[in-house]
Amino acid sequence: MVKKVFAIDTQPGVQRDGTIFDVNFYTAGLWVRFQRGRPRKVGGYRAITQTATGYSRGIFVNSADGVNKVFNGFSSGLEVIDVDNLGIGGGVNQFTFTGLILTLNTLVGGTVYTNGTYTNVTLTGGSGSGAKATIVVAGATVTTVTLTAAGNGYAVGNTLSATAATIGGTGSGFSINVATINDGFTENDLNLWQFDSTFDAQGSGNQLLLAHPGQNLAQIDQTTVTPVLAGNINGTTLSPLRDTSGTTPTGDIIEVAGGVVVLHPYVFVYGDNGLIKNCVAGDPFDWNGPDSNETNVSSTKIVKGLSVRGGSNAPSGLFWALDSLIRVSYTPTTITVASVPQTFFWRYDIITSQSSILSSQCVIEYDGIYYWVGVDRFLLYNGVVKELTNIFNQNYFFDNLNYAQSQKVWAQKVPRFGEIWWFFPSGDSEECNDAIIYNIRENCWYDAGGALGARRTAGYFSQVFHYPINAGATLSEQTLLFSASIATTNASTSVTIAPNNQVSNGQLVISTSINSGAIVSVITPTLASTTATGSSAAFTIVVNSATGILRNQAVTGTGIGVGAVVTVIAGTTITLSVANSGAVSGALSFAGLTLTLSTTATATIIETATFNSQADKVILWQHEIGTDEVINTVSNAIESSFQTSDLGWVQGGPSQASPVGDNYWLHLERIEPDFVQSGEMTFQVTGRAFAQSEDVTSSPYAFDPDTGKIDLREQRREIRLIFTSNVARGDYQLGRVLLHANVGDVRP
Repeated sequence: MVKKVFAIDTQPGVQRDGTIFDVNFYTAGLWVRFQRGRPRKVGGYRAITQTATGYSRGIFVNSADGVNKVFNGFSSGLEVIDVDNLGIGGGVNQFTFTGLILTLNTLVGGTVYTNGTYTNVTLTGGSGSGAKATIVVAGATVTTVTLTAAGNGYAVGNTLSATAATIGGTGSGFSINVATINDGFTENDLNLWQFDSTFDAQGSGNQLLLAHPGQNLAQIDQTTVTPVLAGNINGTTLSPLRDTSGTTPTGDIIEVAGGVVVLHPYVFVYGDNGLIKNCVAGDPFDWNGPDSNETNVSSTKIVKGLSVRGGSNAPSGLFWALDSLIRVSYTPTTITVASVPQTFFWRYDIITSQSSILSSQCVIEYDGIYYWVGVDRFLLYNGVVKELTNIFNQNYFFDNLNYAQSQKVWAQKVPRFGEIWWFFPSGDSEECNDAIIYNIRENCWYDAGGALGARRTAGYFSQVFHYPINAGATLSEQTLLFSASIATTNASTSVTIAPNNQVSNGQLVISTSINSGAIVSVITPTLASTTATGSSAAFTIVVNSATGILRNQAVTGTGIGVGAVVTVIAGTTITLSVANSGAVSGALSFAGLTLTLSTTATATIIETATFNSQADKVILWQHEIGTDEVINTVSNAIESSFQTSDLGWVQGGPSQASPVGDNYWLHLERIEPDFVQSGEMTFQVTGRAFAQSEDVTSSPYAFDPDTGKIDLREQRREIRLIFTSNVARGDYQLGRVLLHANVGDVRP
């Protein structure tokens, strides 16, 4: 007869620190979170694209007009993926880096120009603006062009010229090409991106994307300066941010070692030796106006800046140095010195000089409070800097962290569940493979348990796009997907193939007559209908019109042999791959696909090509959607589990706070599940005779949403339960599970 019925009353959170026997919280968890004090499965994730370039070293999302632009920074560039509010959208578009002209070449002098030397001539054409030169005309033709102003936004190969009015009033035909530029970007494995956006109120009127690829991935205190890049947020071009506006522009490139942040309407940059620098209000190209400033407020590098609610001192921001936290506030103050009034616009307050920061990516704001990881503890700022108490997994984090890769630690938040996630590389992993989680609402900590969903290198929290976006940590390998016959046309990016349900955007196409690196970017069904005549057993037919017919299209109709494909088009005579099965007379259909590739063909030919997955790509995931891992139409179950605290009599039993001294085994006879549940789940009984003995774990007991009870006969002196969900579309939220228990053996 059952002695007692207990409810599991383990406290919320997964405690990894300390011993299992000394824990009143859950003792293990895999892809599990806590809500209302109970465990529930973390949400699923779906692939937005499989062809993001990895590893991702920074993600930024900007939303407008129902389009969410996902910017992905990586070691050798920047790309953007446009998706709708469901995460469905177009392909991956690479950014082009333009910049200042360094040298010119390929001069075409033109004719009938007026001889002379012309200074400060504005050069026209090209993708940029602002370039000027001294131009010499001799013998009615331009003979020399000496660059005097480098401009910005130019690309190699741009063709420039000048209006006749600026070089004497007559003549035409002058041009010169851009040979080299300084685009401000250097491909480097150490590139770690920081992003923000601002409105250019004084210039273009565009919303600008600001991006800083600092070479900080290996060392947080790296001193190498790199330019801040800027461009229209709706475009795919970035150029170095320069001081080119205002009354006294220097033309200098704005470059720092730390990063960039916008305290609207000011752009701030920061870096070595406590450098904090800002532009004029609303003009990111003016760094010399009255309310701009440059100062050094610390002896160590500034590595991160975030805006903060400033009240009457808005705008305000927080800046993290390696050993300090600094608050910057807009507080215009006029002081008269020697009868000359001087206005100081900014105040710099050292909040603390006894702090630390583990990674420039580990800071996150949640409802006006700022959380980050120090080099040996967790910290927060809510008006003062204080330690964020963590008795659950502080040792678990710092003892397992791969300190050589600590700059890869990054923060994410999931406001839907009140969580802050810190992704980190554990053990000898060089990329993030786990995460610890602080739940603000539940005031507890837990971790991802090394789940596959925690293997993410960068991400951005949900805002208008209401799913967190995270980049995967597994680089793809080039693998053969299938082979198919294709028809190419010399110097064209279009190829045709027969109907094929295996082809998709992003595949790498390799064949003899296509330039290397050809990627499928557009797939267009093609269909032509016409009437034709032909003889039985013949390989040719004559169509009344060949318009719209392409080589390699499939041909169907009365009298056409099975599997016929167009091989040759000569006027209105079509050669087929198989003989006609009967006399051909009447309407035929020609079906196939036209593929647009990223490179051109080098010949007009029909040949066999291989279609391959691309190497060195990562999946860009939207998280907290559904319950499974979804890639295209394939769904994979996500395993989730949790393990209770010790429930044995010697520990006090399931409903007592401390040991009662009864030296009995707990004999478990029945469990009454209480879950909000989808799909089958299992539970196992585990435990041991003594705190330092090995666990003995039972076989799994399965139950589904309709299971009322599970009868069993398991006993342990120190006993715990493990619940697991690992089926497609599986989900659960724990309720109040009842245990039917009796006294087992008196002695261990």
